[in-house]
Amino acid sequence: MPIVQGGMGVGISLDGLAAAVADTGGIGVISSAGVGMFEPSWDTDSKQANIDALRRVIQAARAKTKGILGINIMVALTDFEDMVRIAVEEGIDIIFSGAGLPLSLPGLIEKGAATKLAPIISSGRAAALVCKAWWKRYSRLPDAIVLEGPLAGGHLGFSRDELGRIEDFGLVKLIREAVAALRPVEEEHGVKIPIIAGGGVFTGADIAAALEAGAAGVQMATRFVATNECDASDAFKQSYLNAKGPEDLVLINSPVGLPGRAINNEFLEKSARGETTPIRCTYHCLKTCRPSQSPYCIARALTNAKIGKLGEGFAFAGANAWRIDEIVPVASLVEELVTEATAAYHGPANVE
Repeated sequence: MPIVQGGMGVGISLDGLAAAVADTGGIGVISSAGVGMFEPSWDTDSKQANIDALRRVIQAARAKTKGILGINIMVALTDFEDMVRIAVEEGIDIIFSGAGLPLSLPGLIEKGAATKLAPIISSGRAAALVCKAWWKRYSRLPDAIVLEGPLAGGHLGFSRDELGRIEDFGLVKLIREAVAALRPVEEEHGVKIPIIAGGGVFTGADIAAALEAGAAGVQMATRFVATNECDASDAFKQSYLNAKGPEDLVLINSPVGLPGRAINNEFLEKSARGETTPIRCTYHCLKTCRPSQSPYCIARALTNAKIGKLGEGFAFAGANAWRIDEIVPVASLVEELVTEATAAYHGPANVE
């Protein structure tokens, strides 16, 4: 079953989770965002801390599995180019890249490198745009495209206005639009560009619906937080179990200039009341962040959450996080999803 575990930044998906997913036959994904924040050298040499940590995490994951390993590298990272270079040097199988259109990504890859490239986009229009730009500049097309809908967790590729009309951006509809947008590209170049659909995929039935709409696979992140192998703290995972309804998930205005979805807590409520204060920025990790104008350091808040200090941070999560009621092994979760999807799948629908 084509399942990609979504990359979750600032320590949530590292070698533990990625290797466990890869061992099931899925694609396990490490996130490079904030990977060095747990290094002793972070405050003195953040750039080197990220480089050292990323190498170690990829090597640790590779030592644990012979499966497919990917990495999520946000375009908005100030060390985007360094993270891409290290990932390729360490033999990562596929790079997923979003939080902005990764128009320069192919230019950072040595010709002949085995690493595959998959941009993360939120519309068929953006998929076609990336294909056109990559072919014009680099004579290369994406090896796959991740289409992420508005029910995803973390930073979202939709405006506040669009998120207020979420019914207009259902994942099945987005998949069909992307299939149609990519068809001329595929016909012109004689290729097939697989669509990996994510954002709100929670059950095997959701997987089946995505495949029937024309996706080649799905990306899932939220479900994998509630696993034994997830690299987050027990307190972070418990925050998912504590969410009891849709009202416990909120949209926030992230300090990096994008809307995001998270589990509501006291920290976010204080921020909404204007009671959090900016701290000194030791490393400008995201290009769009304006530390002097930010109510808090999002990297630090997410680091605190990862290690269980939820009073000083918060957990990003998808819209369906409240439906999670237990923590299970990765293998058990994947087996459940595959069984459900197999039972629900009726074959590809007519998407003309």
